[in-house]
Amino acid sequence: MMPFCPRENTMTIAVVKEPLRVFGGCPLEGRQLSSELIEAHRRTLSIIDLNLAEFGERFPAEACVNGYYPLTENVEWTTSFWTGQLWLAWELSGKDSYRQAALQQVRSFGVRIAGRQDTDTHDLGFLYTLSCVSGWRLTGNAKARGFALLAAQALLERFHARAGIIQAWGDLTDPQQAGRMIIDCNMNLPLLYWASEQTGDCRFADAARRHASQAARYLVRPDASTWHTYYMDVVSGEPRYGNTQQGYADDSCWSRGQAWGIYGLLLSYNYTGDRQFLELSRRLENYFLNRLPADSVCHWDLALLGTDALRDS
Repeated sequence: MMPFCPRENTMTIAVVKEPLRVFGGCPLEGRQLSSELIEAHRRTLSIIDLNLAEFGERFPAEACVNGYYPLTENVEWTTSFWTGQLWLAWELSGKDSYRQAALQQVRSFGVRIAGRQDTDTHDLGFLYTLSCVSGWRLTGNAKARGFALLAAQALLERFHARAGIIQAWGDLTDPQQAGRMIIDCNMNLPLLYWASEQTGDCRFADAARRHASQAARYLVRPDASTWHTYYMDVVSGEPRYGNTQQGYADDSCWSRGQAWGIYGLLLSYNYTGDRQFLELSRRLENYFLNRLPADSVCHWDLALLGTDALRDS
């Protein structure tokens, strides 16, 4: 349970809500759906088994090369997704080899946070929620909890109080990165909310809520599309400008970023109960769904609807 943290509600967002267009569909009959879920379960675990044999104690890199993921040490921002898959596989199957492999990886995350190896990133939330918080919740492993709390402290250190945001990347004194928040960070905030639950220290949840509010105010445009990145002045706290790092153009809407916003705002609603986060998530969702092609697989940027641009699922 979240500790009681007195707060001032200052978020007032003027964002349009598009009516959701009607989607045609072919709903599955219950027995067919059950059969497909069983087959998906089987196939998923078989793929995880193959990957576990292939990866050993290493991790898949953040991007594939010629259809294969190169193996890497515990660096960059995606390694915990593999650990999280192992925890999910253990939950689904009860097969102890998944639990043992995940716990071995938790130890690697402990080494990483103790040495502050590749931790100048907001993605500490992804890295330690999926690996160590999950490990503690599922097994009661006290070391996993301790590693996650160390990571939450490191993430809190990235909070710029005047600007009210968590800096995305790089050293806090880097003039190219100082004050930059990105839409992705909404997915990293649960680590901070969880740390307040565990410790009773409101600083973690307060930083998470302030960042979510600033993201809602500045990363979300009036039409419910989103900037990928936005710069704040860390001295004055004033907004500066938005642009993109991974989208098609500064004024376009990167599809994955819009999805981060939909899910991330919903996560803040789950922890805070603030319905403004829920309503804004719904508005972003409608914007996203209204820009899907006929097969419902989005282009890599929502501005590219109607072109032959690559899809992003």
